[in-house]
Amino acid sequence: MRNLSRHFIAAALIALTWHSSAQAAAASDAQRPELAYLKQVNQWRPPADPQLLFLLMAQFANSGRYADGIAFFADARKRFDPQLNDIQRALYLIAQASLRAGYANDVALLSRYSWVRETVRMLDEAKRLTGNEVFIARWMSGVVRAQLPAFFGERDAALTDLAWCEAHADRAIHPGWLREVYFRLAALHRDRGDTALAEHYQARSQFAADAKPVTFTTPFAEDPASGHTFSARVVREVVPRTVYVLSGFEFTEYYFVISADRRELIAIDAGTRADAAQAALDALRAQVPDLPPLTTVLITHAHWDHVGGQSAFRALQPAPRFIGRANYRDELARDALADRVQIKKFFGASFDLDGVLTYRPDTGIDRPTELTVGGTRLVLLPTRGGETEDAMLVQVPDLGVLFVGDILMPYIGAPFAEEGSVDGLLAAIEQVHGLNPRVLLHGHEPLTTVFKSVAMLDDLRNQVAWLRGAVLEAVRRGEPRGAIHAANLMPPTLERSDSSVHLAYLVMRENVINRLFDQASGYWQNGLQGLDALTDADRGELLVDYLGVSEAKIASAAERLIADGKHEQAAELLRWARPHLPDSTRLEPVRRLAYLKLMEKYQEFNPFKFIIYAGQIDQAARRIEVPTAPPQ
Repeated sequence: MRNLSRHFIAAALIALTWHSSAQAAAASDAQRPELAYLKQVNQWRPPADPQLLFLLMAQFANSGRYADGIAFFADARKRFDPQLNDIQRALYLIAQASLRAGYANDVALLSRYSWVRETVRMLDEAKRLTGNEVFIARWMSGVVRAQLPAFFGERDAALTDLAWCEAHADRAIHPGWLREVYFRLAALHRDRGDTALAEHYQARSQFAADAKPVTFTTPFAEDPASGHTFSARVVREVVPRTVYVLSGFEFTEYYFVISADRRELIAIDAGTRADAAQAALDALRAQVPDLPPLTTVLITHAHWDHVGGQSAFRALQPAPRFIGRANYRDELARDALADRVQIKKFFGASFDLDGVLTYRPDTGIDRPTELTVGGTRLVLLPTRGGETEDAMLVQVPDLGVLFVGDILMPYIGAPFAEEGSVDGLLAAIEQVHGLNPRVLLHGHEPLTTVFKSVAMLDDLRNQVAWLRGAVLEAVRRGEPRGAIHAANLMPPTLERSDSSVHLAYLVMRENVINRLFDQASGYWQNGLQGLDALTDADRGELLVDYLGVSEAKIASAAERLIADGKHEQAAELLRWARPHLPDSTRLEPVRRLAYLKLMEKYQEFNPFKFIIYAGQIDQAARRIEVPTAPPQ
């Protein structure tokens, strides 16, 4: 029970406020395909992975559909109760109570006090069922209580719960959960007149005291200088004293293998930037004082974030040898076409595309190749994979370890590049099945977390193959892309899959649809998309100059869209208007809120959207560091 929260992959617990806007207008689930999908998988049975339950709760909250969510979880708790244990009952209570918190201001005034008291009682019952030892129960209780008006008398209880969360941060899945803890502690200490502690916690939360319209529990961090990271910095032993993974140093992972004779170090990939590659190597040396020299660098594919840090490794003396695919030049040619402004949002201001394009392997392979480094046997296996044509698997058969790079990248290639292959992804899963590794290690931490076993990949392959056929048939029927997404495509065999496949399919579905639609429909596309070349300014001209829509009406419409959970529509409306009202002080805060809500919506299952939306408003989301003792 003490470590239960480690099984939550940072579920987004969103919009937990007693000062909510009105309940969203009724909207069909087709407008929120993620919500429709999560409702269905949660209706089949209580999910083995609690993240699916909390992701659904988050989508209800982010869309403003609190009443719908409350009813859904109340029904599910009642229907599934005979098969639930106490921990599961607590999870349903937490989800239901959090949505009740968001809905409180929409309850009739005369009933609101009892509504709040019942919500608090549900949180207390969840804590009791979990023995007061599960992070999520204490976190939710503290966050909700901290926002209650003082006359409810819950401030001390909130402080107790939140202080417990700070003291037991190791029980959270990652430090990102502490953003909200710090923000609420700052407010509580400010109310108590303790300015020093309030300032301490406010700084740690990285939010301004008077400006926090969304809740971020994500492990993702955005920094204009260093770009995106998927997790906190950590050095882990995957195989004791032999295989190490370094996460959170930049966009990609760093893997190192100490050879069997402990005289050579092998790197899998070379990262994105030289400074990050050097920092990762230095961190490993600090943890492994007898670290041998780096002699070999194996490149899984020649993408920006896997060869961009090569100069740091090549500068070592003696220089290591680089081994990669012989067809790397084709991938570098695609890399060269990248939007240099856009790509820095992913990799940081100091990212050097020209440095990527100088990559040359010392040895290029085009067939299965065995080599031995310091007594460690390695097998290099060319593959196509889902992302690039120059992919290479790195097998360490005696350890049961397989480094797969980005063959299972859910975006089916970088979204801003013409690449990727669903067929290649399906074939790569078959190849991995034949190798039957004990440990799968991907190029990015979330991939290793989501695509974690051969068995789940075998199941996922069948689901994605069905999706591929359904999408291509829809394209042949002339369906526009939006209609294919709205159809909530779910394979008929998915119900029999376990929760790990349900999550992986959600992560992949939108991107598989987008890539197949792009490849199958041409640049005019279906439904007249792409037929014209109208800009945002052209559409804004229609709104402002021809229809005469005022600044106030545009702002009001965008605010209503946001309240109704239609954040994409709000952001697009504001994009149209901006060229014609570039200095509007009325529209800018609404625009900012729209993108913050989009970041909130996708913070747990689409990091690329999180990055792009953050870039639209220059929103930093700094990494939360491991807690230190507060000032006395």
